[in-house]
Amino acid sequence: MIIRRSILCASFALSMGGPLFSQDLPGRKEDVIPQQVELIYERGLQYLAKSQNARGHWDDGVGSEPGVVGLCVAAFLAHGEDPNNGPHAAVIRKAIDYIISEQNDTNGYIGNNMYSHCFATKALAESYGVIDHPDVAGALKKAIALILSAQERNKFKAWRYQPDSKDADTTVTGGQLVTLFAARNAGMEVPQKAINDGLAYIAQCRGADGSVGYTSPSGGKPTLTAIGSLCLSLAKETDSKPYKASLEFLKKNLDYRDRYYPFYYEYYMSQALFHADEDTWREWNQRNIRYMATLQGRDGSFPGNQGASFNTAGALLSLALNYRYLPIYEK
Repeated sequence: MIIRRSILCASFALSMGGPLFSQDLPGRKEDVIPQQVELIYERGLQYLAKSQNARGHWDDGVGSEPGVVGLCVAAFLAHGEDPNNGPHAAVIRKAIDYIISEQNDTNGYIGNNMYSHCFATKALAESYGVIDHPDVAGALKKAIALILSAQERNKFKAWRYQPDSKDADTTVTGGQLVTLFAARNAGMEVPQKAINDGLAYIAQCRGADGSVGYTSPSGGKPTLTAIGSLCLSLAKETDSKPYKASLEFLKKNLDYRDRYYPFYYEYYMSQALFHADEDTWREWNQRNIRYMATLQGRDGSFPGNQGASFNTAGALLSLALNYRYLPIYEK
């Protein structure tokens, strides 16, 4: 069973103390989904479903990190899978249960680093309003509060590896911003100042050519630029010269492959190009489909040094713009 709109009733939302809303999952309305994409995606989901353990995570090194579990949840939801009654409902629910079980009851922290926290929180945000689960709302609120309090304590008003980090970088900051946008899409209150401050930090790390560096404008890379570009797109700030310069930088690097974190790059590049320029995204998407088809193993997984669950979820999410079921994948 494939979800098309939120199936969470108003009484459940009220009982959780959350806003009375229904998260819209519009999906595609026009284009035909490429058959090769569907084949790749279905095989990938089958792999994730079969390899999940009883606790709801994956036994491949990083697969026990809540953030990786969150990416796996996102891969299922991005395909339109119903977390309540669909064929993969049990997989999604076990993963959500695991994420919540890993949350610190005192401060809302999920996992042991802010990368893990943001992707786990994003999965809760994308599930909220879609899954009939009594604990998602409370866990999400605490997780968002942790992100906001960490930013307030940071001298750059941004984020790095730990909630009490004094420095910042664009990858962790970008991840928190995307999560805050997902939470806002779900109906959660997110202060505009938090968004503005995070964007201001990324702006400090953008070079004259539009590329974004790690902690400064120097050494800009396509992966970091894709993160920065996506954040501006989600903030609806696409008319500025810096944004347009970043887009031109990405267009010049369509053949780029991240040597160390390839699926992390694919994940962000697909979203950045789709929100920025659909014609460019279509060109890149066709290349990416062919590329993913050559990489996928017989069991449906994707190879790499980050663990099969992370690799597979990232690869699938780089194709998720072909479906567009999640609000954050809509323009």
